[in-house]
Amino acid sequence: MTGPAPSPLLLIEDTPSLQMVYRSVLQTAGHTVQAASNAAEGMRLFQDSGAVTVLLDLMLPDRDGLAVMREMLALRPETRVIVITANASINRAVEAMRAGAHDFLVKPFDEARFLGAVANATGTTGALPKPAAKRTVTAEPDAVAEVFIGSSAAMRRVQGTIRSVAGSMATVFITGESGTGKELCALAVHAGSPRANGPFIALNCGAIPQDLLESEVFGHMKGSFTGAISDKPGAAAAADGGTLFLDEICEMAPALQTKLLRFLQTSTVQPVGAVRPRKVNVRIVCATNRDPAEAVRRGEFREDLYYRLFVVPVHMPALRDRGNDVVEIAEIALDRFAREEGRRFDGFDPEVLDLFRRLSWPGNVRQVLNVIRNIVVLHPGGRVTLAMLPDSLQREGPVTSAAAKPDVTDGLNSLIGRSMAEIERLVIEETIARNGGSVPKAARVLELSPSTIYRKLEGWGLKPQL
Repeated sequence: MTGPAPSPLLLIEDTPSLQMVYRSVLQTAGHTVQAASNAAEGMRLFQDSGAVTVLLDLMLPDRDGLAVMREMLALRPETRVIVITANASINRAVEAMRAGAHDFLVKPFDEARFLGAVANATGTTGALPKPAAKRTVTAEPDAVAEVFIGSSAAMRRVQGTIRSVAGSMATVFITGESGTGKELCALAVHAGSPRANGPFIALNCGAIPQDLLESEVFGHMKGSFTGAISDKPGAAAAADGGTLFLDEICEMAPALQTKLLRFLQTSTVQPVGAVRPRKVNVRIVCATNRDPAEAVRRGEFREDLYYRLFVVPVHMPALRDRGNDVVEIAEIALDRFAREEGRRFDGFDPEVLDLFRRLSWPGNVRQVLNVIRNIVVLHPGGRVTLAMLPDSLQREGPVTSAAAKPDVTDGLNSLIGRSMAEIERLVIEETIARNGGSVPKAARVLELSPSTIYRKLEGWGLKPQL
């Protein structure tokens, strides 16, 4: 006898392209999704559908998203609302959590973080099955090779290391540039381990405000702070019996590093407001796009925690160092996205593949996937030509030598006559673009905090991509 059909997820997002991407990711993961483009339509669907899990953009055209969330919770307090900070406003995220949001996503975020937040929300309510993406992980070590696309020597070395370490309890520390697939690497370690049937919980330490990070990692008890309307298990407890993946580990605040070290030493967690600690069985995999040893030297990362975590290092190579892998990735991505969009493509012109091999790909694999999805969404099908490539990719052009770089004086002349505010915006936007769209990476180049850049993007009315 089957139970009642699960209620759908409700997605309220006003940007059509983002709504399409979010919806596609959720449906691919096995969820039923209803979507709205404004607050009025969203509230109507909320009341008609009985949705208990809502993904809510805080920046809506007809009403403030925070007010919408409060109305939903007043109507059905059991609703799990995952807020999406439309312009990466950290302060808004904190305000939403204090007002009763179950979780929040700060743009830009990756697919795994997105599905992880949904899995935690739907798993708590029991209304929906876990996303299919979490169920497809296999415990067979030979399946690890299928996690990565590419047959270069660099990737074969990574795969060999993963096969060797997956079956142990050793902590794995993954390094590499943004977009190289560090989270896929962590998933491969989990997939090849005896814990493959357990949970894989991913937490981006760089995307969570520091005053909420402890609650996200270790959980909190009802009433432990303003807005804590119910008990919430942290990521460490949720990963019991499985793997906890701590991305951007070098962005963790020093105070929380101390608590993480204690957790590693004792295997116990104590939620905020709890009286007694709880024992958990968790394997730690962490990652960073920084040099962790340099972070230790600069006093930004505890040396004892570094040695506790840096047991088995795995370095994900940049795409520019992987030879012909970019072609394999592009061809498989074209086939996948075409099937998702119901379109037919006949491969790439040789000129396109030649350009792909010569480009520097600062955003690595993530940039390739974004380019291919752009092609599939904007064109009906056929053979991919140079004219179908995004303008930004054609402007980047092939890798050039230092001698071919433009004169610095030319760049300075182009800034004369502009206001400092204009120059600041130009520099920040260009730095983000040159770092593959990664705000944290651009922040390190500019020696600013990521939250500062996010606030500036918000002020300019820009929305970082998913």
